[in-house]
This record gives sequence, C-alpha cells and structure tokens, in this order.
Amino acid sequence: MSKRRGFDIDFPSTQDGVYTGGGRRTSAPAPASKPEARRGPMAAAISENADALRERAEAERAIREENDRLAHEHVRLKRAGLITDLIAIDAIRTEKLTRDRGTGADPDIAELKASIRAIGLSNPIQVEPVGDGYELVQGFRRLRAYRELFAETGDEAFARIPAGLVATGEALEGLYRRMVDENLVRRDISFAEMAVLAMRYAEDPGTASADVASAVDVLFASAGRQKRSYIRHFAGLVETLGDVLQHPEAISRNLGLDVAKRMSAERGFEARLRKALSEQGERSADYEVAVLQDALKTTQSAPAPRSPSGKNAAAKTTLRCTVPAGTVRCAARDGKVELQMERDFSSIDRHRLEAAVAAFMAALDD
Repeated sequence: MSKRRGFDIDFPSTQDGVYTGGGRRTSAPAPASKPEARRGPMAAAISENADALRERAEAERAIREENDRLAHEHVRLKRAGLITDLIAIDAIRTEKLTRDRGTGADPDIAELKASIRAIGLSNPIQVEPVGDGYELVQGFRRLRAYRELFAETGDEAFARIPAGLVATGEALEGLYRRMVDENLVRRDISFAEMAVLAMRYAEDPGTASADVASAVDVLFASAGRQKRSYIRHFAGLVETLGDVLQHPEAISRNLGLDVAKRMSAERGFEARLRKALSEQGERSADYEVAVLQDALKTTQSAPAPRSPSGKNAAAKTTLRCTVPAGTVRCAARDGKVELQMERDFSSIDRHRLEAAVAAFMAALDD
C-alpha cells in the first residue's frame, strides 16, 4: 500500500494578516466601488422577513390611528345626533321623559301622516340607546304617526323609523332641554303644554328643580324673561283647574293670563269657574274656551233677581257651532238667545231671517 504524501502550503504573511494572492504586492489598490457582500439563503430570508414585519407593524400602526380617529368622529357625530339608523318602532320607549303632548286626539296628526306617506320622514327622531332598546328624546308626534300608519296599513315600511342616535349617558336635564328647544320652534305648542312640562320636570326625582319656577328657568332658558313669566302663570292655572279642564292646550295666552289674574285677585272666582266647567260634562275645546271667556265677563255682585218663572235669569249656556259659513257662538239665557259670528246679518233679507228664526224655534220644540 502506498502512503499518500502530505505537504503544507505556506502563505506569505502581510501586515494586516490577510493574504492578497501573491507575495510580491505589499498593498492592493483601492477598488472603484465596494462590492456588495454576498448573502446566503438563510440571511436573505431573515432580512426579507424583518422587512415584512416592519411593513406590517407600520400598517397596523396606521390602522390603529385611523380607527382611533373614526371612533372619536363617531362619538362626536353621535353626541350631535347626526348618526341615524332605522329603528323598530316597538323597540322605542317613551318613559324616561315626560312629554308635553297628551295621548288624546291630535288634530294635526293626519296632516303629518299624509306627508310621511308622500315624501317620507325628512327629520329623524332622536333616541338614546338603553339596554336592549331605545328611549325617545325628540319626536313624539313623528313616532306616533309611524305607529298609527303601521297599525292602519300593516306596511313594513312603517315598522322602522329613521332615528338619530344620541350618546348614552347624557344628563337628564340635557335630554329635557333637547326636547324643549325643539318644541319652542313649533308654532302650535301652547303655553299650557309648556307649563305641564315644567310641572312634570319639577316632580321628576331625577332633576334638581324643586319647584315649577326653577323648572321653567332651567327648561326654557333660551326663551325670553316675559315668556317664562307667562309659562309660570299658566302653570298656576293648570295646577288649580287641571282636574276640570279638558282642553287646556286650547287656552290662548291672553285668556289664560286673564283667568289666572282673576283667580288671584277675586275671592270666589275660582269656585264659580270650577262649578261652571264641572256642570258642562264632555265638551269641545271651543266650548270650554267660551265658558272661560263668559266667566271673565261675569262680575261678582248681589244675587240676580228671580224671573217670574222662578228660574235664575243669570243662568246661561254657551256653545260654539261650526257651519259652512264659519263658527257661530251661541249664548242662551232665560228668555234670551244670542248668536254671534263674523257676518253682517243686517244685509240678509227680512223674510229669510224670519223663516230661519221660525225653523230654529220649530227645531227646538221637536
């Protein structure tokens, strides 16, 4: 067997200990450009993975910033009631706030329903998410119109109503103010309705107002001082006669103020007024207003003399009747009937008047 001969290669040493390829050259010329170091597959994979992780982290950071911005914008829009959704009408409660609108007949609801049928709801209601449902903040009549339309038609288009979502947790005072400020721009809201709202606000244990006067100042802060004074007068009127008034919303500002002042200034006026209202039974809004107006015309004096028939000549029945020509106001006393309306009766032919009176008396005796 032959033995492999081994040998050693002795590289020449240099000053920096690196062999340059020959023993004669003591220093290599500087290259024109430094060549890129060659990386192995593992190094390349690690580098590419690091680059991908940096890009992903940057993308996630940008997404988080965008989400934070959108979340803050969502809260801002929600607080402003600008985020709307279609809410099921049976998921909306009306318990948290006392409404200024009653549950009786609303003469304008038919017009509102006709508008919704024709063009939809242009002004969404406002609701506050509560538990598994919603609490109404603004839009009692609009919600009522949708509920009536759904009950009448069964159309699923009226089963859900456009609603602005108010941020949860707003103070009760703020929710009341939202409702009141919306109603102040309505032309048909009456002083009695505003007074009732102030009374209910003062009674609500969740509010800080202990009396009606302070409740008026809180709720109607955007109204003028004189208007707040009127509301307080109406509150006194409703508190005193609320159990015998059937249509307080029909009482005009001047009539309500006159009645309130008369009750305060004249002893016995309240009792007479309560008696006059209680004796009428079920009545229309116009009739009730006529009773109040007639009471103001009656002054406190000695008992009226009896008529020969033994009946009180001061006893009177008042009513209003709507006819094609307008509204007729009638006042009937012992031996006297008065009819008043915006019409010149003197221009009517005498014979036609005579025939009308004969027909009127014949109808009474039927």
